[in-house]
Amino acid sequence: MKLFNTMTRQKEEFVPITPGEVKMYCCGPTVYNYIHVGNARPMILFDVLRRYLEYRGYQVTFVQNFTDVDDKIINRANEEGTTSQAISEKYIEEYFKDAHGLGVRDATIHPKATENIAQIIDLVQTLIDKGYAYAVNGDVYYRTKKFADYGKLSHQPIEDLQAGARIDVNDVKEDPLDFALWKAAKPGEPYWDSPWGQGRPGWHIECSAMSNRYLGKTIDIHCGGEDLQFPHHENEIAQSEAANGCKFVNYWLHNGFLNINNQKMSKSLGNFFTVREAAEAYGYEAVRFFMLSAQYRSPLNYSRDSLIMAQNSLERLYTAESNLEFLVKNGADGAMTPEEKAFTDTFDTYREKFDAAMDDDLNTADAISVIFELVRAINIAVEKAPTKALAQACLDMLHEFTDVLGLLYNKKEESLDETVEAMIQARQAARKAKNFAEADRIRDELKAMGITLMDTPQGVKWSKD
Repeated sequence: MKLFNTMTRQKEEFVPITPGEVKMYCCGPTVYNYIHVGNARPMILFDVLRRYLEYRGYQVTFVQNFTDVDDKIINRANEEGTTSQAISEKYIEEYFKDAHGLGVRDATIHPKATENIAQIIDLVQTLIDKGYAYAVNGDVYYRTKKFADYGKLSHQPIEDLQAGARIDVNDVKEDPLDFALWKAAKPGEPYWDSPWGQGRPGWHIECSAMSNRYLGKTIDIHCGGEDLQFPHHENEIAQSEAANGCKFVNYWLHNGFLNINNQKMSKSLGNFFTVREAAEAYGYEAVRFFMLSAQYRSPLNYSRDSLIMAQNSLERLYTAESNLEFLVKNGADGAMTPEEKAFTDTFDTYREKFDAAMDDDLNTADAISVIFELVRAINIAVEKAPTKALAQACLDMLHEFTDVLGLLYNKKEESLDETVEAMIQARQAARKAKNFAEADRIRDELKAMGITLMDTPQGVKWSKD
């Protein structure tokens, strides 16, 4: 398996620190509002990375944090006349509703910044003791220029970074590039006691502290959106490597931006959509399928047409699944025929293609193409009176791939009321008695009720329109 490492700007063979195990950290949301569709992309993509690693036999420890103390949360709490804790708890709950709707599995650990204050303070103190940080008026800042490799992830010379740094009129920092590790408390803000006075952590330090606590000093994979490369991930590297004296991350993965109708998503342009809004319009699973329809590092354009195409593609997969489930119940008993066995022997070829796509830097677009290639072959193979055994083998093969991508999880169990069941039975009796006029009448009546019937060699199959 090869992954594109942002640090080296090239694909590298993935070799975990401990054979058979993967330690993976993904930056989570700042919980002050509903997550937007841009947030959904890394959530879905790195959920698939985790699923695929597990599919390949790795034991994955996946950590995704919640930033639950931040200026945005404090401002939201002040606007609503409530506490920061109330705001963060509300939107953590809303996050899980959307994440589960998108088919995103819970992380192994979902730590919160406020639950790791002791670890954050210890890390800040270590940086002070090593000369990488300094306290002033209750704030603590990181000495960016002391870390010789600063800029190595974003590949920006420190001179360029310094030229673009903002200098505040009353700035107490030694250098404009220095960033906050700890912020002195302001009136009305949440705070914790520390050696430098009452205050709260800066944004960047929490991920270094939590990654270190739950995964160790050096981890296999750290991932997030492209916008986090600088300054967030750059600062994480500076903090972690200065404190621990060793490499922080072996593989850095960043997904590309999501555009809305070929424009960058922003509130000022009025093209800002929450996941909840997108799900109401198209369904959560269509959003997930859409996000997987392009290789994760490529920019992706969110549009109505793209989401409708995703809905249609999912419908094809659900139809294939439904047909196979029908054949599993109603197909011929007994062992597979030699022809059927010969077809299932081709499954290894599809596995090889699927694995090759996913091994090539998680190319979900090509993996989806393999699934549809498989579906076309299955549809031909089960056209004529297949055995239940063949139908089950095909269904299992389809699910093997869709489970890796986290698809076909939103199936609605449909049932018919007794009146409709009786009408279907009456139509069957009319057909048996060769009363085709009556059979057609009942079929038309059912169609008007939104029930479509299909006569197959295995019996009548119905679906709701």
